[in-house]
Amino acid sequence: MKIETVEIILYVSNQELSKKFYEAVLHKSPSLNVPGMTEFTLSENLKLSLMPNAGIAKILGDKTPHPETGTGIPRCELYLHVKDLKAEFDNAIKAGAKLISEIEERNWGDRAGYLADSDGHVIALAEMI
Repeated sequence: MKIETVEIILYVSNQELSKKFYEAVLHKSPSLNVPGMTEFTLSENLKLSLMPNAGIAKILGDKTPHPETGTGIPRCELYLHVKDLKAEFDNAIKAGAKLISEIEERNWGDRAGYLADSDGHVIALAEMI
């Protein structure tokens, strides 16, 4: 398999609320924003997308639990290395992120802090020590 691009899709309760949050955290506008999907191009081969729970539920049918039953439960982690960690961490808090763990040196060689968005998706902001 040769992977050409990667798109990470987060299932969200409120597409517009999540769009505004990620616009503030990522400091960029979506590359696509239509009912049912918002996409942020993070690099040439990587997108972060937001899809409403109700939209993916139509695709999943009765083969899995309804995505809304997982809202608020940590279901993934976005681990983002950033410049100016403290400023970006404060920006995410200001944008509405919930504090999980303050910035501290981690035993894997990064200084990182952990937050959550309104759906419980974990966001780690980090810098190499």
